[in-house]
Amino acid sequence: MAGPVARAVAASTRGPAGPAWRVLVPVTALAAGLLFATSAATAAGTDLRAGRRTQLTDLIAAERRTVDAQERRAGALRADVAGVQTAAAAGNSRVAAARALGDALAPAAGLVAVRGPGVTVQLNDAPRHDGAPPASDNPDDLVVHQQDVQAVVNALWAGGAEAMTLMGQRVISTSAVRCVGNTVVLHGRVYSPPFVVSAIGDPQRLRIALDEEPGVEFFRTFVDRYGLGYSVRTAGSMKLPAYDGPLELPHVVAQR
Repeated sequence: MAGPVARAVAASTRGPAGPAWRVLVPVTALAAGLLFATSAATAAGTDLRAGRRTQLTDLIAAERRTVDAQERRAGALRADVAGVQTAAAAGNSRVAAARALGDALAPAAGLVAVRGPGVTVQLNDAPRHDGAPPASDNPDDLVVHQQDVQAVVNALWAGGAEAMTLMGQRVISTSAVRCVGNTVVLHGRVYSPPFVVSAIGDPQRLRIALDEEPGVEFFRTFVDRYGLGYSVRTAGSMKLPAYDGPLELPHVVAQR
């Protein structure tokens, strides 16, 4: 017969089927159920953690308003500078000559609004259907990427585009199209899909250039396979705004 010490050791090492566990498991389950029920009642169908997201959304909106205000101020200052230049040119022949040269180069630099026939291309992510599985297990197959937008831009330039905009912003020689996640960043502004590219030029040539661009052709295979959005519309006349952003090249380093 086992002694008192042996019986005590056996009781302390007893498994989950022991008396203590038979009491502890139901109590723990009951406590967890009460916790879930309390959380559900408190949430009342809302997200208890939404406060942080709301604060972040408010912060983003406030910063966007600040940027918009600064851009309006910058536009007003550029208008003031242009007025001073015009006044100086009226009384100085050298300033007038430099002004005339700048005006002659302005259209090629994208600093003048342009009107004419052209095409508009729209690219969009694959739609999501509630309750239905995605068309691909790889999320990258279902979204528009930087190279897709860039392929359209390159094709339109190759097709003889005279002027171009992306999401309504004029694209010039120093414009850089970048993607962050499934958004496009152009001139410091962030845009979500669908992405719209408009170009003025011969519509037939522009369409042919799009059809012949390998990058666009590759993207259209995903349109057929996974349902991404791609459309091209011809316009008899459209007006594209002038570029009104900074012209400095902050990332150029002088070489000696």
